[in-house]
Amino acid sequence: MELLKNIGFIFILFYTAASFSQDYEKIDAIILLYPTNCDTPEDISKFITRDFITEEEKIRAIYSWIIKNIAYDPEEYKKFDYNFKNYRERNQKEEITREKIIKRTLQKGIAVCEGYAMLFERLCELQGISNYLVRGDTKTNFSDIGRPFNTIHMWNVALIDGKPFLFDTTWGAGKYHQKFIKEPSYFYYKTPPDLFFNTHYPDIYEDAFISEEVSSQEFSYRPLIIEKQLLLSDIETPNKGIIYTEMYFDEIQFAITNIRTDKVTYSYGDIILPVEKIENDNNKLSFSIPIQLGVNTLLIYFDDAPALGYLIK
Repeated sequence: MELLKNIGFIFILFYTAASFSQDYEKIDAIILLYPTNCDTPEDISKFITRDFITEEEKIRAIYSWIIKNIAYDPEEYKKFDYNFKNYRERNQKEEITREKIIKRTLQKGIAVCEGYAMLFERLCELQGISNYLVRGDTKTNFSDIGRPFNTIHMWNVALIDGKPFLFDTTWGAGKYHQKFIKEPSYFYYKTPPDLFFNTHYPDIYEDAFISEEVSSQEFSYRPLIIEKQLLLSDIETPNKGIIYTEMYFDEIQFAITNIRTDKVTYSYGDIILPVEKIENDNNKLSFSIPIQLGVNTLLIYFDDAPALGYLIK
């Protein structure tokens, strides 16, 4: 295990509780001095106990350490399959498996969503912070539009001063495209529920923390919302994820609020084409895209960044 060196209690001199309360940059800087791998969650937890006081500081430290030191590896899905004869045996095996997953995540520095979420959960437990795991579905690909609900992901809810917040360290660590691409992000740290719900649907709906009742089927038939600050309520038309070309004459009209951009492009495949005419009026973006026959998907870009995805039928 890589050891901390020459740190001592420097933090006590330079980082009092008052000096970095809510100061994420200082918390994240301290985490960079921690070991990058270890044997047990207690090894990391003792540093967090030493350096931080409030629940906010500790959770930020936990999230930061995980997203900066754990890489996603889909091969980990094969490591902990198990069978059981009854529910008592299942519960026993689940706890044993949980401990094995956490240990392997720390020692190898790799995991899938279970490893990320269970490590986050355990580190919160060691700090006396109320939290729990959430299982559910996600929406990330064109193939997710219109499919049945499936429990394929795991994330966390943790309480700060008694208020629940959403965390996804798996998605915060980076992305996977044939290989893991490390891109630490804090978008999935205390993500506003309405934005988190664009891509995450929990097994227990109350864990979405939104007032609107949305069925898993409705969630499934939403568009792919890739632009992180865009809400479904901002998409006036078309607000369903499947576009039926027979409902249009020769082009598809789009109307989206709360987005300001002078450049909209689109692709039905590999070729990205410009939208010729864009109107920005009263906080509403309006444009149209010509229909192309024989295609299955439509991806829309704002300022060259993917923003919305639809299936075409």
